[in-house]
Amino acid sequence: MLNHIYKCLSIVLLSVFVLPEALAQVSSEDVGTEKLAQTSFKFLKVSPDARVSAVGGAMTAIDMASPVAMFYNPAGMARLERFGASFGLTQWIADIKYNAISAAYNTNGYGVFGIAVMFADYGDHFIGTVQAGNEKGFLEYSELGLSDPKPQALSVGLGYAAAITDRFSVGGNVKYASQDLGTALVADDVTEGNELSTVAFDFGVLYKTGFESLNVALTVRNFAQELNYVDENFELPLTFNVGVSMNLMDLRDMESGAHALLLSVEAERPRDFAEQIRIGGEYSFSNIFFLRAGYVAPTDEEGVNLGAGLHYDVSDVGVGVDYAFTSFGIFDNVHRFSLNLSF
Repeated sequence: MLNHIYKCLSIVLLSVFVLPEALAQVSSEDVGTEKLAQTSFKFLKVSPDARVSAVGGAMTAIDMASPVAMFYNPAGMARLERFGASFGLTQWIADIKYNAISAAYNTNGYGVFGIAVMFADYGDHFIGTVQAGNEKGFLEYSELGLSDPKPQALSVGLGYAAAITDRFSVGGNVKYASQDLGTALVADDVTEGNELSTVAFDFGVLYKTGFESLNVALTVRNFAQELNYVDENFELPLTFNVGVSMNLMDLRDMESGAHALLLSVEAERPRDFAEQIRIGGEYSFSNIFFLRAGYVAPTDEEGVNLGAGLHYDVSDVGVGVDYAFTSFGIFDNVHRFSLNLSF
């Protein structure tokens, strides 16, 4: 029995830490360039859920049983009991706001179907200008009778997940993603729209090892064709994640009672950034009160993640409220709020 456990843990650790490093070596050494600014549609990488963000985004291997899983690992909603809905608000840096809505339904025999929508509001503080020979060296759009740019972005996805066995779950999303950077003046009385859209795919698997509550998972997100913007080609922020999670209370000899301490660790390989390790912890009491913390390394400015949540059943409706705080160095701190319902 012990040999089986050690073998399982060895495979898990190898998958989490060695595989991403091997992939990173291939990409960096073969190409010979540093991965910077190689993607657009960056809003697709922003975490819209407070619970997930509070644990540093290390949610790939957690069996969420929630429609929120479509934003992370769609296989994580395969064990949704019946119907769930979630609403998230993110107050991002530079007065940017992200709003997310997701809902899913378990058909009890044909899997779980869901829909997820995220909208990025970049605000109205942008000022359009064109070069001019005046003292300032430019003219504002308002002086030319034009409206200032109002960039925005949107993604709408349809998801499906199924529990193939009592241990193995799979899931996937197909989503329409659009980004509008506003209208630009390119010549005298000539304007040009700056909107692009595409279809992207997410895939995920989640496996319950059978050793206590140890889970292993893998996801591929934002898989799409290359796009062209003006004279430049770019790709979506494709990411590979592999992770493990476990309730550490399972390792105790005595009963944990109402207490649980969930630990999640995962490795992420983004297309346009250095490989990252995400570590998150969640303490819960009676599955009602939650305290969370998470950390991501390496990052440029993102610091510690902290959060709390309160979940309670009212009649036959489960209600959950979550909050997350993320320090962001020289930028504004980020706040996230989420409301979750289950029926």
